[in-house]
Amino acid sequence: MSDWQRFFDDFAPRYDKEEFTHNTEAEVPFLVENLGLTEEARVLDLGCGTGRHSVALACRGFRVTGVDLSAGMLAHAQDRAQAASVSVEWVQGDAADFVRPEAFDAAYCLCEGAMCLLGANDDPLERDQRILGNVARSLVAGGRFVLNVLNACRMIRTYSDEDVAAGRFDVVNLAEASDVNSLLDEGSPPLEVRERGYTPPEIRRMLAWAGFRVAGLYGGTAGEWGLRQPKLDEMELMAIAERAAVNP
Repeated sequence: MSDWQRFFDDFAPRYDKEEFTHNTEAEVPFLVENLGLTEEARVLDLGCGTGRHSVALACRGFRVTGVDLSAGMLAHAQDRAQAASVSVEWVQGDAADFVRPEAFDAAYCLCEGAMCLLGANDDPLERDQRILGNVARSLVAGGRFVLNVLNACRMIRTYSDEDVAAGRFDVVNLAEASDVNSLLDEGSPPLEVRERGYTPPEIRRMLAWAGFRVAGLYGGTAGEWGLRQPKLDEMELMAIAERAAVNP
């Protein structure tokens, strides 16, 4: 079991109490509009967590597949779907491995549900590039994609040379050591995990390499979504992109 899987399994019962999860009612119409969802669209929720977006979209009649690394998170997602009397396909798996060629009309990956999470042996660039390639392959030509990633501009402005020397921030790879131990159950073994940040030009280029046309890069911090210029110190960036035509 990976460190991130262990973290999310442990954290799952408390996840929906986090403040950033309380904006679902406003976020879902944003997704419907910016993903261009039409009746019975097939939607991929990558890193679905406890299913707050998946279930809300299913309630609107869309056909949703939610993929997550954590069995604990998916158990809560299943309970949410059952309570709402809707059907969602739940898949436990690593986003770096999940591909269904041209199976979806739209996709989204939000709140670091899959991107930006580095395991101990993960290359700081290769894993997330593989995820983006998988999403592109899983979308039909013209399929839309909404993505959140951590904002490296904030990281650079937050950390000092002393933090770099102490290992709290990897300036070469734009990765921060994340202290998640306060969120674990008392007595849980300590975890050392890393989260990767991205600059706007970097994530734009990665999406292009994966086969997307990028519509824009925007501010993506939870509770402040909007088609607006990112702020230097906000937590997240948002990219909106479209799968380019599939080569014959």
